[in-house]
Amino acid sequence: MCTVTPISMTVGANRIVPTIAIPHPLGNPELTHDEEKALRRGLVEKALKALETEVTEQTIFE
Repeated sequence: MCTVTPISMTVGANRIVPTIAIPHPLGNPELTHDEEKALRRGLVEKALKALETEVTEQTIFE
């Protein structure tokens, strides 16, 4: 999980899950509590799916 995908590509990460923003990678302070929770849950679910997915090259999971 990263905020700047080109850096992850440069260092050779094989699974890349983009996040929100540098100061708040896994959230958005402007959202309500429930919206924030849904956003975070979605990111974690995406990351878990990335771990379950077999890859042969660098892959960005949008």
